[in-house]
Amino acid sequence: MDHDEQLKLQAFLDGELPEGEAREAAEWVARDREAAAMLEELRHTREALAGFETGTQLPESREFFWSKVQREIQRRETPAPEPARAPLFTVLRRFLVPASALALVFAATVMVIRPAGPLGGTAGTEIETALSDSGAFTYRDYSAGTTLVWLTYPADNEDAESDEIGTLE
Repeated sequence: MDHDEQLKLQAFLDGELPEGEAREAAEWVARDREAAAMLEELRHTREALAGFETGTQLPESREFFWSKVQREIQRRETPAPEPARAPLFTVLRRFLVPASALALVFAATVMVIRPAGPLGGTAGTEIETALSDSGAFTYRDYSAGTTLVWLTYPADNEDAESDEIGTLE
């Protein structure tokens, strides 16, 4: 049985066929066992669904319910507005504030780590000069355990110039 014949049986059951077609359908069901079985199945289905056709009651009127549905559809169809572009100063500020904080941390770290000596030696070093004898210069590195003494000969003072020690003439 094809789809059109099934629809014709459904229309016959619902009483939607004109008298002539209804008589033809009744004769067809009487002589065809498959059509009779289909009609019986449609009757049982109709009876089973008869109790479920009670209307659903909404808490508000039908018009109000459908207007809410329409408003929700329109709300979802409306495109979201594009966010406003931030001014250039705001964009720069987002970069400059963290950069300046990092620069301050770096500067503070350099100030703490850098030695405070006059010649900028490393920690644990000491430089001495003897004022009475300007020809001697002492450098001590405690971390390496070394001491360097630099002597200038002849001394760069007036006594050394008058003395002719160390000259061949």
